[in-house]
Amino acid sequence: MTRTPFIVSVFAVTSLLGSYLTFAQQPAQQSTAQQHPMTFFITSAGMGKGADLGGLAGADSHCQTLATAVGAGNHTWHAYLSTQASGNQSAVNARDRIGQGPWYNSKGAAIAQSVADLHGDTLELARLGNNLNKVTALTEKGEVVPGLNDNPDPQDRTWAYVSQHPNSNRHEMLTGSQTDGRAFTDNSDHTCSNWTNSKEEGLHAVAGNQGPAAQIGLSDRNGGGNGSWNSSHPTRGCSQDALATTHGAGMFYCFAIN
Repeated sequence: MTRTPFIVSVFAVTSLLGSYLTFAQQPAQQSTAQQHPMTFFITSAGMGKGADLGGLAGADSHCQTLATAVGAGNHTWHAYLSTQASGNQSAVNARDRIGQGPWYNSKGAAIAQSVADLHGDTLELARLGNNLNKVTALTEKGEVVPGLNDNPDPQDRTWAYVSQHPNSNRHEMLTGSQTDGRAFTDNSDHTCSNWTNSKEEGLHAVAGNQGPAAQIGLSDRNGGGNGSWNSSHPTRGCSQDALATTHGAGMFYCFAIN
C-alpha cells in the first residue's frame, strides 16, 4: 500500500521536469524562428575613388558584392542614392529604388517597415521616427560604424589617416538626397556628377554648396546641423581626400529590394 503514493509522486515529478525542459527550450526555438534575414546594411568600405562610384550601377554592384560575401547574395541590393536630372536623363530618387520594406540589419533588428516609415512621410511617422541609428545601422559584417567622438584625433580628417585607422570617425554616408529621399532640383551639384566624379577641384566650405559635392547623411545621427540620417550637409568636394575632411570614407546605405 505504501508504494502507490511513491509511484504517483515520481510520476508527477517526472512530468513536471519534462514540462519544464520543454518550456525552457521554447525561447531559443522561437528566437531562431523569428530571426529576420539581413535586408539592410552600411557598406563596410567605400570604393576607394571618393564619390565616383561608377554611377548607380557601380554602387549597386558594390552592395551586391558585399552582401554576397556574407551569404546574403540571394537578395537584389540597391544603394540608397539619388541622381539629379542632367541633359535627357531624368532624376532618380533614392526612396524609389530600394523596394518596399520591411528592412532588417545583420542582427535581425528592424530598421523600418516601409518607405513611408523610413522617411517619416506623415506627422505620426515623423514623430515616431525610424530605427536607423548608430547601434542599428551596422555594416554587412555586423559591425558598428565609428561615429562622432569615437577615438577622436585631429588627423582623422585626412584620408591618409582614415585609411590606416578603421576605428576613426566615418559616419558620413553618401546619399545625394533630401530628407524625404528625393533628388535635389536646384542647379547645384549634390551628387558629384551623379556619382562619377572624384576630381579634386579645391576644397570649399560645406555651407553654400560652392562647388561639386555629395550630400551626406549621418549614420549615428550626431552632428552636422540637423543630424539627419540621409540629408545632413554636403561634402567639401568629390575626391577621397575631400570626403575625409568632414569624416567620410565614401560609404553608403544598401537596401534589399526583394
